[in-house]
Amino acid sequence: MKISYDDKKDLLYIRFDEKKQDVVNKRVAEDIVLDIGTKDKIVGIEILEASKHIDLMSLLPIEYDLQKNR
Repeated sequence: MKISYDDKKDLLYIRFDEKKQDVVNKRVAEDIVLDIGTKDKIVGIEILEASKHIDLMSLLPIEYDLQKNR
């Protein structure tokens, strides 16, 4: 599992399966999009406006990739 956060876009992405595959995006709420892959399994979850929904520090001790855009 890989968690990444883009502070410029305020977007949190949780990726469960790292293998390359085609995915279909399915919006399940205003700020939540699921990436559905092979055999209808959830490959990733995208959370828009993440800072309104999640305290990143609460994800610890999981390591996450913080990508700062300059």
